[in-house]
Amino acid sequence: MYERTTGLILRLFPLTETSLVVHWLSPDMGRIGTVAKGARRPKSAFQGKLDLFHVAEFSFQRSRRSDLHTLREVALTETFSRLRTDVELLDCLARATRLITRATEEQTPLAGEYALLLELVRRLNDDGMGEFWRTVFEVKFLGSQGLAPNWEQSSLDPGSRAVAARMAESDWESLVKLRPSVVQMDRLAKFIERFIQRHIGSVALGRRG
Repeated sequence: MYERTTGLILRLFPLTETSLVVHWLSPDMGRIGTVAKGARRPKSAFQGKLDLFHVAEFSFQRSRRSDLHTLREVALTETFSRLRTDVELLDCLARATRLITRATEEQTPLAGEYALLLELVRRLNDDGMGEFWRTVFEVKFLGSQGLAPNWEQSSLDPGSRAVAARMAESDWESLVKLRPSVVQMDRLAKFIERFIQRHIGSVALGRRG
């Protein structure tokens, strides 16, 4: 029996000479690992469909022996061409993926987390502004997990606290008009990084951990 859902590709890597492991985030089934058998063959039905942060409707057959299930069909619904050519934006999304992975359990519904990550992907693809939208995502994600800092009692200066509060309370579209200073963004980003490391674990990449 096949199960069907919609998902965002978080990670993929070779399993064998012909197969790929594909990790998904879906709203109703959470984080799911699948194996796309034959995906690396030139004439595979999966050809051109499996790439980081693609959104697709997909079907899979559950494995009785492992947490990697057999991927059956993939129908793309959204791709994001700008992300393929911007290392900084991919770095932002890798960090967001690590945050979700550290803070959530596998195969449990994650509708709110899925919506937040999909919005981040869309904003980065359309607007760039990597540090800004990544910080918005992190502020909103912490709130969704019940881990939001008490901004008023934080060590941030009043201006940076106001920016954080606005990010937490406003919808994404309203935040397009928010223009924090470079100093405010730097202070807020560093504060959130320390807060996440203390409460969830390090999600920074490269030399930062």
